[in-house]
Amino acid sequence: MHLTIREALSIYPLTEAKLVAGKQGESRIVKSVNVMDAPDIADWTKSGEMLFTTAFAMKDSPQETVNLLRKLNDRGAAGLGIKLGRFWTELPQVVVEEADRLHFPIIEMPFQFTFSDQMNALFNAEYRRNTKLLQSVLEKQTRLMQFGLKQDNMASMFQLLSNILGYPMAVVGARGQILYNTSAWKQDQLAQNWPKRKCGWVYSNKDRAYRVGLYHQDDELLGHLLIMPDAVLLANVEEGLFQQAADILTFHMNYTFRSHVEASAERDLQNSLYRYLEKGTSLEEFLEQAEGRGLTLFTGAYQCVISKSKPEGQVDEQRQGRMKRLKEYMELHPKSNLLRANHFILKDLMFSIYSSTQAEGFPEDELAQLLIKYAGDSGCREEAGEMVFYTSAMKSKPTALREAYMECMETQRMANKLELSDRVVHYETIEFAHLFQHVSVNMMEDYCAKVLRPLLEKDAEYSQEMIRTLEVFIRNDGQVSEAAKQLFIHRNTVTYRLEKISDLLQVDFKKVNDLLKLKAVFLFRQFLHVRQ
Repeated sequence: MHLTIREALSIYPLTEAKLVAGKQGESRIVKSVNVMDAPDIADWTKSGEMLFTTAFAMKDSPQETVNLLRKLNDRGAAGLGIKLGRFWTELPQVVVEEADRLHFPIIEMPFQFTFSDQMNALFNAEYRRNTKLLQSVLEKQTRLMQFGLKQDNMASMFQLLSNILGYPMAVVGARGQILYNTSAWKQDQLAQNWPKRKCGWVYSNKDRAYRVGLYHQDDELLGHLLIMPDAVLLANVEEGLFQQAADILTFHMNYTFRSHVEASAERDLQNSLYRYLEKGTSLEEFLEQAEGRGLTLFTGAYQCVISKSKPEGQVDEQRQGRMKRLKEYMELHPKSNLLRANHFILKDLMFSIYSSTQAEGFPEDELAQLLIKYAGDSGCREEAGEMVFYTSAMKSKPTALREAYMECMETQRMANKLELSDRVVHYETIEFAHLFQHVSVNMMEDYCAKVLRPLLEKDAEYSQEMIRTLEVFIRNDGQVSEAAKQLFIHRNTVTYRLEKISDLLQVDFKKVNDLLKLKAVFLFRQFLHVRQ
């Protein structure tokens, strides 16, 4: 027990007791409790002991009680609890004065409770306190172990295990990633002969290694441990030691390192994809790694999307955090059953491959509708902020993956250059802009003036209204209803205006050449507006 007098008096039924003398000693420590039957108990009292009494042994001589207090104080007793009412109705004044002088606590015990009730209450309180303390210590030990074995320290544990075994060793993850290697074996040697059994010898040329599978209790393969002993013969007891080492590794990899292993494998895959997309390295390396992680990237026609978070002026950690939250959000909240999506974080953006689950592919607007839902979803904004999506054209072969990525990047570049405010921008939208971006300003101005001159010569308000109608009509691929919706006018009004425009500009909206000419005009006007 280790309670102060003050703490003891806060425990029921001692809450009914009163500290009547020696109040300045309420911080004395109670280590044990005993019942006093005779005055000579002082000779047997231990330091920190609290004594309970009915005052029977001291009722006839207050001075003897004073002497008892002095002895108890010298022995280091914690205090004295007296049950008044039977032998003493109140404490003698000399006893109170001496207790106050010695700072020796005297407690008036509640008469309605037995000593055993009060002692049990103190013991139970101490038990609960010790239990709580033990739980706290265990929690701290657990946290210390987690700190000692955290992800950043994984190599240290492998190194320690290698030192204990006394041989070169390697740890290979379930998907073939090399987590640790002090042997002379290369990555292709370690990854070959994928394990079909839990333990045994494996060979690579003239070298050999003893391999033990790292299996979780539900037979989930977490990887395998390879040890390269220099002895020709290996004792059974040493093979048992290797198995014990594998069991320890399995435990820690399952409860501590699983997230590290998965994160490491995902980073390797993303780095492989980045090298292919940016550097033009082998596509086969990336596809092989993706297959090893159980990812099916291409099931038919596909489109690629780059997702970026606004505002652009965030620090790297903020952008990375937003991309991770966006990836988790999109993986957990799919909006379409016709598309299979795989998302990869590449620095400050997310690169996604949307592949059709249907043999005939997916409608071109299927992905557009999905991204518009994401862009307008409040949950998406909550996770990753305001997002902008840039899409590629539809592709049919895996070998066009890098081409799709470059189209996404070009879509982003041109959208920024043209100051497009759309949340979803498609490659088809900026394809003409990409082709004509190097045309000189003078040529653009001359061409626009030539084509639109009959309209520009009209009244300014009329001219502006008609050009706006024509621009929205062209931007919506000649769909009158969609143009009317965006202009907030009736479709018959749009049709009437287009007839007037056709007569003025001498164009036929059913001819491809005339539509292309108008498409170029409004693209040039957009370029000129940005350059102003």
